[in-house]
Amino acid sequence: MAVVFGREDRGLTNEELQRCHYHVHIPTEETFSSLNIGAAVQVICYELRMAALQQDSSEDKPQWGTDWDVDLADMQELERMFEHLEQTMIDIEFLDPEKPRQLMPRLRRLFLRALPDKIEVNVLRGILTATQKRLKKSDTDV
Repeated sequence: MAVVFGREDRGLTNEELQRCHYHVHIPTEETFSSLNIGAAVQVICYELRMAALQQDSSEDKPQWGTDWDVDLADMQELERMFEHLEQTMIDIEFLDPEKPRQLMPRLRRLFLRALPDKIEVNVLRGILTATQKRLKKSDTDV
C-alpha cells in the first residue's frame, strides 16, 4: 500500500491518478480551496491513525459478513485483468483507443470497489479469453 500525494503546485497528473486505486479529497473552506503538502500529509496520517485505532478496537468482522474462502486478487493480478479487459474491448470494437474517454478509469473504479478475489478475477479473464477466441473464430469463418 502507498499513499501518493501530488505536487503542491498542480497535484497529480491524470495518468498518475488513474494508477491510484482510491482517491481522497480533503474538504476545505471554499475561499481557501487547497492545503500545502505538509498539511495534507498531516491530515491523512491523522485519519489513517484514527481508522487503525478504530479497527483494532472493533471485532474482526469480514467485510461481506462471512469469512472469505479465497484470497483477494493482488495488484498484479488486477493489473493483468485490466490490460486483458482493455485489449478485449478494443478487439470487439467497444473501446476506441484513439478516443478512450474515461472508460478504463471508470471500469477500474468499478472493479476495485468490488474487491474481487483470485477466482473472480480468473473467471472474468476466462470470459475475456472466450470472447477473444470466439472473435478470432468468426474472423476465420468469414
